[in-house]
Amino acid sequence: QVQLVESGGGLVQPGGSLRLSCAASGLIFNYYTMRWYRQAPGKGRELVATSYSGGGATYADSVKDRFTISRDNAKNTVSLQMNSLKFEDTAVYSCNAYRASSGWNYWGQGTQVTVSS
Repeated sequence: QVQLVESGGGLVQPGGSLRLSCAASGLIFNYYTMRWYRQAPGKGRELVATSYSGGGATYADSVKDRFTISRDNAKNTVSLQMNSLKFEDTAVYSCNAYRASSGWNYWGQGTQVTVSS
């Protein structure tokens, strides 16, 4: 059974930092592209950052130069370091694991990030 468990969300002031983590189990982690998505109230889901199984990462323009995605294949974890947080970063952040060769796609339960003064 595949599980993705996020942690690290919370309340932070504008300009602050948070680090989200996603622990994966039940899958061959290094085969999967790992992504962080977010969904703000009343808005659609937005792809924030992608870590590819073969290496490399991409980011949404809205978070480029502020957020960094990283993965540890030995520990089956993917993290999202979020710096210089803005009010508009407030959302539920979810971890996603996707394997293109099979179409297998898994989601975590999400963690709330609130940026407020």
